[in-house]
Amino acid sequence: MSRLLYDLATWLAQPLLRRKLQRRGAAEPGYLEAVDERFGRYSTARPEGAGPLVWLHAVSLGETRAAAILLAALRERMPSMRLLLTHGTATGRAEGLKLLRPGDVQVWQPWDTRGAVRRFLRHFRPDVGVLMETEVWPNLVLESRAHGVPLALANARLSARSLRGAERAGWLMRPAYRALAAAWAQTEADAQRLRQIGAPVAGVFGNLKFDAEPDAALLARGKAWHVWSARPVVMLASSREGEEAEFLGRLRDLAATTETAGRADAAHWPQWLIVPRHPQRFDAIAELILDQGFSLSRRSQWADGPPVTAEVWLGDSLGEMPAYYALADVALLGGSFAPLGGQNLIEAAACGCPLVMGPHTFNFAEAAEMAEAAGAARRVPDLGAGLTVALAWLTDAVGHTGRRQVALDFSRAHRGAAMRSAEAVAGLLRRA
Repeated sequence: MSRLLYDLATWLAQPLLRRKLQRRGAAEPGYLEAVDERFGRYSTARPEGAGPLVWLHAVSLGETRAAAILLAALRERMPSMRLLLTHGTATGRAEGLKLLRPGDVQVWQPWDTRGAVRRFLRHFRPDVGVLMETEVWPNLVLESRAHGVPLALANARLSARSLRGAERAGWLMRPAYRALAAAWAQTEADAQRLRQIGAPVAGVFGNLKFDAEPDAALLARGKAWHVWSARPVVMLASSREGEEAEFLGRLRDLAATTETAGRADAAHWPQWLIVPRHPQRFDAIAELILDQGFSLSRRSQWADGPPVTAEVWLGDSLGEMPAYYALADVALLGGSFAPLGGQNLIEAAACGCPLVMGPHTFNFAEAAEMAEAAGAARRVPDLGAGLTVALAWLTDAVGHTGRRQVALDFSRAHRGAAMRSAEAVAGLLRRA
């Protein structure tokens, strides 16, 4: 009866989903592409070939980047495989285009009605499925098992907060987690929480994102920008709503204090950089910066390099985070100063960028703890304290060089999840 109620709710919500896609499509046209795919209706044929059809589901941008790391290992392990790639967001779909080879297929994740999921599975008939990180949808998992598709959760994580939510809906979520063919956890703490909700944890493989190699061309671009700037750069990285306003307010207070003390030497005053997490907010953040009285330069308007006269730079581009981390001397971790759980700090470490994080890192709790223990990151209670630490680091040139190396060493010490996960996928295929 409980699943029937869920089925009824998701079926009734379909018109609401269409309206939501129309609204989001006004800002992000990608949401208006192939809308019927969301409801299990496809114009794209199933990929044909001798190798297995591997279905990878990566809901958004971060999961798609993690999926890219796993996919590279899968292609090495199974050269003849064909890829069925699904997403839930426009940014994930745009990033996923880069991963496709001839014969691969990319479509939207089906909305979690029983009918849409069944049409998806019957149309594409994947040999194995892999969900990235947290994407456990009841009908998607239960119908996959009913159709004989082994479905695993890779790079799996489950925060204490998410576990509490899953347990409150245990009548629905516990059967879904139990129906997974396997879950490969990032950490032992994730594994314990996944077992608590019923998932068949088959290993603790680490975080795939440690295996990512930053793009060398982007790193070189960021270093060239840094030389161009001629000043130390402090970045608010992957910021979320509310954090930019607080950051700018702290900068105004800091500038007033510095000027009063007679130390407002432009040659030593840092260059400030804000890189928002979500592209649909770029224009709003640009307006906010100007409204707060700062001069602004947007990355989208740069030619050879950033202008040195603007007080605040706005990183309004996609796919350039390695360049931004190479440009920055210190990064403040977005999503961690508001109660949002923080963003991926591993990428910063891999680029050798020292990191200051706020109190809220529950999305990456274990990685944050390990980074802090290794000296690759410093935790502070709020943005004001974060700026104080950042400015102190900038005055310590010798220590700052050491912090860069510590961040790199931390990143390199935790690799290997991609190879372990690819072998586990191959194992599922053999058993199937």
